[in-house]
Amino acid sequence: MYADAETVHRILTSKGDTWAVVGLSNSRARAAYGVAAVLQRFGKRVVPVHPKAESVHGEQGYASLAEIPFPVDVVDVFVNSHLAGPVADEAVAAGAKAVWFQLGVIDEVAYERTRAAGLDMVMDRCPAIEIPRLG
Repeated sequence: MYADAETVHRILTSKGDTWAVVGLSNSRARAAYGVAAVLQRFGKRVVPVHPKAESVHGEQGYASLAEIPFPVDVVDVFVNSHLAGPVADEAVAAGAKAVWFQLGVIDEVAYERTRAAGLDMVMDRCPAIEIPRLG
């Protein structure tokens, strides 16, 4: 509903391989931890973004998108829906090419605003489910 197959495919294959994962910490019980591992297995560089700025899966963590000192291609959002809109705005400001709101993360106004800014966006889907389907 919030992304067509073409957009999902484009983000996963041609928008770039550096993914900032907002909400990623060292908590193995959290979905972000497992999804980040899947992204890495499929060749993506995963950049943890979390207030604790922990290193996760061998990558240096940052407290915010603005603190990342290199370009990020895709921002994958694992925060509550009411916090997701500001993260999408930060992704636009940081020059990301796409934003991905995880399963259950829904903010239709942020979706429209991000698309209007020229970024590809997927909402309420999981790249760890979608990427193996690429073949």
